[in-house]
Amino acid sequence: MATIGALLLAVVPLTAQPRADHVVLVSVDGFRPDFYVPGSDWPAPNLQQMARDGAHAEGVQGVFPTVTYPSHTTIVTGALPARHGIHYNRPFEPAGQSGEWYWHESAIQVPTLWDAVRAAGRRTAAISWPVTVGAPVDWLIPEVYSLDPDSDRLLPMREGATPGLWQELEQEATGRLNLRNYSAAYITRDDTTGAIAAYVLETHRPALLALHLITTDSAQHAHGRESDRARRAVAAADRAIGAIRDAAERAGALERTAFVVTGDHGFVDLHTQVMPNVWLAEAGLHGAEPDRGEWRATFHPSGGATFLHLRDAADEGTLEAVRGILADLPRTVRRLFRVVERDALDQAGAAPGARLALAGNLGVSFGADAAGDAIRPTDGGAHGFFPTDFPEILTGFVGWGAGFEAGRTVHRMGLTDIADLIAMLLDVDFESPDGAPPLGVLGE
Repeated sequence: MATIGALLLAVVPLTAQPRADHVVLVSVDGFRPDFYVPGSDWPAPNLQQMARDGAHAEGVQGVFPTVTYPSHTTIVTGALPARHGIHYNRPFEPAGQSGEWYWHESAIQVPTLWDAVRAAGRRTAAISWPVTVGAPVDWLIPEVYSLDPDSDRLLPMREGATPGLWQELEQEATGRLNLRNYSAAYITRDDTTGAIAAYVLETHRPALLALHLITTDSAQHAHGRESDRARRAVAAADRAIGAIRDAAERAGALERTAFVVTGDHGFVDLHTQVMPNVWLAEAGLHGAEPDRGEWRATFHPSGGATFLHLRDAADEGTLEAVRGILADLPRTVRRLFRVVERDALDQAGAAPGARLALAGNLGVSFGADAAGDAIRPTDGGAHGFFPTDFPEILTGFVGWGAGFEAGRTVHRMGLTDIADLIAMLLDVDFESPDGAPPLGVLGE
């Protein structure tokens, strides 16, 4: 005769178990597939082993513009920038740019993974993740800096951290945190971020731990895609991932931990910078003052793209005047970029306040100056370009550990797909508005 327990099990389904108890979401700023694909000679043994033994993408399509803050918000929402509200790194300010970035989580207009995980009764952590000041995160070190050159640049970060966490980290994990070991100017920043994340995972065991490693970005900005410093920065990011993996092993949680490593954009080597506000100033549409003076039109730059804003959004005459300026440029100048009209911006889910954008061709970025030469030589690297224009701007994805099917390769996926993937790993109620999880990378 069947037992009462067996009869109950026959009619009451067991609660679904998550594929992973912990997900470590790592963003490597300026992450490129060539760091980890088979045959890579970049100094990233952890990433390369994870890609080989787990799942990876040959390329991940970003959002427009392909810059850090819109991209990171897409990673944790599955939404395009026009929907989630973080349109650039720095919001467009009609009275002149203050230097502020989109630091505050309150600017995000859609649900995030933090919300979904907390709603499921589980805990979260975020270390240097963009747009997290004030976020509903249990263990938080936000990415935010002081704009006052005479003050401690890390003061807003300390003040925005979860109460007591900064002091706990200094005592137990890092020693004193300062601009010698926690500045984006030095590769040691990523070693410190790795130590922080490793400590938080081992000690507090959040279900979702997100961290942002940044020196791969600063190295490529300064020296381009290929340099000794870029190689050192990739090695530091890889060390940080290894430190977190070791922490999961020490905690006895490695078999139930999934690693999702992705990025925000690739990188493009530069040769030319364009200052389109110079053309607007010459036409009397833009002033030379820091607040733009009596401006009617201005371009708001984001690296390899720049976005046209009008003082009066309904001023069709000024819009047509700008189109005329662009059309009358010499052919040698017009070939440096292409015009992205509003319908194409809508299709890309980009910059709802802009009337059009300029997307740089390979090697061409944009600046904000309204005086001086409009076309200038430059070097180093940049991003921000239209996400489908050339493969150099694609970012990457590696999935390894609990829940992942070994040996799986995805040809192409989108940043919009990451949030759904993490929700499936943790079995939390979340459905992104613009993405879908990549097929075939998760086990049954």
